[in-house]
Amino acid sequence: MAKDTRIDEIYRTVSSLPPGELAAFLAVAENGGFRAAARTLDQSASALSHSVAGLERRLKVKLFHRSTRNVSLTESGRRFAARLVPAISEIGQAVEELGDMNAAPTSLLRINSDANAAEQVLMPLLTSFLASHPDMRFEIVSDSGLVDIAEGGFDCGIRLRELVPDDMVAIPIGPEQQHIVVGSPSYLKKAPVLVQPSDVIHHRCVQLRMSSGAIYRWEFQRRGEAFSVDTVGNMVVDHSRLLLAAAVEGYGLAYVTKWMAMQSLTNGSLKQVLVDWTPPYPGLCLYYPRHRHISAGMRAFLDFLRAAR
Repeated sequence: MAKDTRIDEIYRTVSSLPPGELAAFLAVAENGGFRAAARTLDQSASALSHSVAGLERRLKVKLFHRSTRNVSLTESGRRFAARLVPAISEIGQAVEELGDMNAAPTSLLRINSDANAAEQVLMPLLTSFLASHPDMRFEIVSDSGLVDIAEGGFDCGIRLRELVPDDMVAIPIGPEQQHIVVGSPSYLKKAPVLVQPSDVIHHRCVQLRMSSGAIYRWEFQRRGEAFSVDTVGNMVVDHSRLLLAAAVEGYGLAYVTKWMAMQSLTNGSLKQVLVDWTPPYPGLCLYYPRHRHISAGMRAFLDFLRAAR
């Protein structure tokens, strides 16, 4: 009962405060004076002063220190403004979201994604989504490095789950991922035997240079043991498709995604080696800032992704 009584008291207090008086108070507080606030609201300074005075009478507290030259918040006014601004912002966002829900999704969504991830998983999803939402637009920016999507002006990003920052909302998309070691039959026929990951040191390996400038170390795992191995070779590339091409041509071993190598594995131009040492791992996620306002278009896309899982 006590809780219900308190809620009733809050409701009566809020409902007794005219919105115009609250708007006048916030405008004066934000602009630092009645004249500046009057220009912002396109009202007279005397009308704003009357509204603020009415609010002070209702609240029975002085909100501003007034002089002929200066207007400043009292301590009570400062605390009231600090509480009121977030509440008004929430109301504004609620009204905006309500409008979004009634609007057809027509917005532009900018997505940052690794090129392989976009090709493998994102493009089929976008094609299907656009078939039912033809007024939506997407801009895909391929980037192999991690970027701050909020700072970069992106609505969301696509990355492996392990690379998604903890403060982001992450939605799994697509299947599990798997990196594998492959080589052409002609290369493997003449190359040293491969039994364990340390044996790759005796092989020609196509190396991948990361955006940081470092050479990627091949990662292996078996029975809970995970480790990485340095490789040797005289061919360094900056894109995984070039890794695959070099392996198909018989240069040496390559470390690529199974999805990328699937066609070559099927037609026999490549063979997988060290099978027991490269298990699958959690796949890709679409992620976005937790506290960002979600547009109608973004909400429709998220709903589509969740339904497609």
